[in-house]
Amino acid sequence: MSRSIHRLLCPRAAIAALLAFGVLAAGCAGTSAVVSDVRYDFGPPPQTAAASPLPAVKVLDVGAPSVLESDRLIYRLSYADAQQTAAYANSHWTMMPSQLLTQRLRNTLSAHGTVLTGSDGVAAPVLRVELTQFEQVFDSQTESHGAITARATLTQNGKVVSQHTFVVRAPARSADAAGGAQALAAASDDLIAQISAWLGSQALVAAQ
Repeated sequence: MSRSIHRLLCPRAAIAALLAFGVLAAGCAGTSAVVSDVRYDFGPPPQTAAASPLPAVKVLDVGAPSVLESDRLIYRLSYADAQQTAAYANSHWTMMPSQLLTQRLRNTLSAHGTVLTGSDGVAAPVLRVELTQFEQVFDSQTESHGAITARATLTQNGKVVSQHTFVVRAPARSADAAGGAQALAAASDDLIAQISAWLGSQALVAAQ
């Protein structure tokens, strides 16, 4: 293969290959050793300002489509093929993103009121959150962001009180798995803050 053809083929093919190993190089020269599996969570919760108290709410487990029901850290090269996703081979979440989000959501809302689960036998408003997107999106070879889309549905006494779709983006500090995990953690906290504010704006009746 000539050097000119190699230069044309190198960026897209090399980036996809390196991303699969959890490493993104600035160029095509040199090689990178495969590192052992790295596990990420959302890190410590952010500092939040005091908010108005909320009535008791049942927070169900966050739902997600089958493609997100794993510990894989998913990315998308939107500048190359926006319809294709892949996952890092040597970088994973400590558990499924929906589980991490469930924990963070319940812990955050518990600072504003009583948080119940679906199994609690109390007549309280029910919050259900469904993920539709949770991935690192590469806008170029060197820039990416965490992208989350989720639909929240609030019901009470079997009737829908409100429903809202949240679209959240957060920039990544680096174009690799570590940057993707950081960006998605930041986007998750932003999402939860928006859900908390939205929940606080609803006219809810306290549990009896």
